[in-house]
Parts: sequence; structure tokens; C-alpha cells
Amino acid sequence: MSDFFEEQFGTATLAMAPAAKKAPPPSGKDDEGQLTVDVYQTDDEIVIKSTIAGVTVDDIDISITNDMITIKGKRNPDEHIDQSDYYYQELYWGQFARSIILPEDIDVEKAAASMKNGILTIRLPKLAKSRMKKVKISS
Repeated sequence: MSDFFEEQFGTATLAMAPAAKKAPPPSGKDDEGQLTVDVYQTDDEIVIKSTIAGVTVDDIDISITNDMITIKGKRNPDEHIDQSDYYYQELYWGQFARSIILPEDIDVEKAAASMKNGILTIRLPKLAKSRMKKVKISS
């Protein structure tokens, strides 16, 4: 392959190219990549967004409690490539997970998730803490 690059771009261009960056292969089955997320609020809900390209909705698992959310999944490569054939390897392939402690309690039953163009969006309705209930005392 280096002959192709030398023919196309010249030897000087190759000399200026940075060394290949190779991610170390996972050392054990407990190794996981971590998702990057945006977490923000509106008046009524907490919203979490994450870019999860290359993953189907069937490969994602979302677990929610009143005060925490965990997103897990697996990104499988679509072809096998030998480590020695990589010039750059910066994409993460394999299992990933992210747990987020929520800043306030949410209504777990009304949580919703969607995926569009590789962006996972999770909407978590806030519990109305100011909601008051009057209890009548029976005699």
C-alpha cells in the first residue's frame, strides 16, 4: 500500500504524515467504552442525548431508576480487519456503557427513548415535588 501513497502523494507527504494511532485491543471482557452525553433540563423533563452511530436499537439496553440511568450496548464491526492493516484506529468497537446520576427524581413509567440519525435521545419527565395531596382524617 505504501507504493500507492508514494505514487499519489510523493515521499515528502508520507514523511510528514503522523504515525498511525492504534487503540489497544480490549484486554478483558470487562473492558467497556464510555459514551459521551449531553444532559440538560426543560421545565418538565430531563433530556439525555448521545451519539451512538453504528448501533441498532436492538443492541442498546437502557435501565432507569428514580435517580439513575444506565445505557449499555455493543458496537460490532461490519467487517474483519487485521490490526496490522490499520493506519489509524480511533473508533471504539465492542461493549460500551454509561451510568448517569440524575439531578432530581423522574417518573420512570413515562420515560421515552428514540434514535434518529445515530443520536439517542432519552426524555425523562420530572416528578412534580411541589405536588401536594390533602389527606382527610377519618373518625
